[in-house]
Amino acid sequence: MSAPLRTFEGRCHCGALGFRLQTALPVAAWSVRACDCRFCRAHGAATSSDPGGTLIFDIRQPAALQRYRFGLRTADFLLCRECGVYVGAQIEAAGAAFGIINTLALTPVPAALPPAARADYGAESVPERIARRASRWTPLEKAV
Repeated sequence: MSAPLRTFEGRCHCGALGFRLQTALPVAAWSVRACDCRFCRAHGAATSSDPGGTLIFDIRQPAALQRYRFGLRTADFLLCRECGVYVGAQIEAAGAAFGIINTLALTPVPAALPPAARADYGAESVPERIARRASRWTPLEKAV
């Protein structure tokens, strides 16, 4: 018998951007990562994903959505133009869309959330980065 799906929600500070993550993983088993790139360090990001779950980005105010690409330019990082919060990122690969959430945007942030482990992806090639994300990130219901 599989574990029941739980829904976790998150939002930027002003509520213009949000997400809903459905996962069967208990919070204590989430893989939380602190990417060592300059963008993630500057945002204090602690990201997570579940390849067995589903993710929906909820854009309540489309004009507030700021997409940002940097480095290898393989993913859209989603930020709020109004309050500046980084809520997550998405990538389209092999005809599918995948995403990650910034766990610091969860409302509320679960008490059992593991600490973020440092991650350095700087040596990856574009194909390696896309393959890693497609295998580790959460399937998106649809890209935004």
